[in-house]
Amino acid sequence: MPSISQPTRSGPITVMIVDDHEVVRRGIAEVVERTDGMTVVAEAGSVGDGVRRAGLVRPQVMLVDLQLPDGTGIDLMRAVRESQPEARAIVLTSFDDDDALAAALEAGAAAYLLKSVRGAEITDVIRAVAAGRTLLDERTVTRRKAGHEDPTENLTPSELRVLDLIGEGLSNREIAERLGVAEKTVKNHITSLLAKMGLQRRTQVAAWVASRKHAGWRAEPGH
Repeated sequence: MPSISQPTRSGPITVMIVDDHEVVRRGIAEVVERTDGMTVVAEAGSVGDGVRRAGLVRPQVMLVDLQLPDGTGIDLMRAVRESQPEARAIVLTSFDDDDALAAALEAGAAAYLLKSVRGAEITDVIRAVAAGRTLLDERTVTRRKAGHEDPTENLTPSELRVLDLIGEGLSNREIAERLGVAEKTVKNHITSLLAKMGLQRRTQVAAWVASRKHAGWRAEPGH
């Protein structure tokens, strides 16, 4: 008798792919279809379409992007979970974001993958999740957060403001004018925030701010 962690369906593992980029969807679909024992039963490019198609095909596993035109993959997982608690979800995204990871866990995702993974890894995770395994748990989130301390947590309010303005591309003189302080004061703030953040150059600060803006998975749907 099979254990309760094993899929109860016979036949191939049924997979639905939800991503608003058709090229991405097709690429993932080709990987899945080339793998023995699994098949793509639906594709969707939005939360609304994903919920509707999931209701029609009732997939065993959903591969879900975080950013969608009409919401997030979290919204989709929650909606499907209400009507199909047996459906299992894998987040497949470009956002290596602790908040997103925690939200995915709360929404019931069984795994969290970055789009940089190899195709074989995706299908291995699909197979594991379909078999009842959960690869994302509270310990994963806690362990990641412990290793991703915020380098800005010790910055003063003035230093945080300077940090934001560097990220906007302003020069020291422009920052001084914006804040109504001497340019030397701005330089002192930069020296201090570099030391606190463990950075050496102003350009590294700008790059860090840019990376954080990119990591904001809720901010700009469609990426």
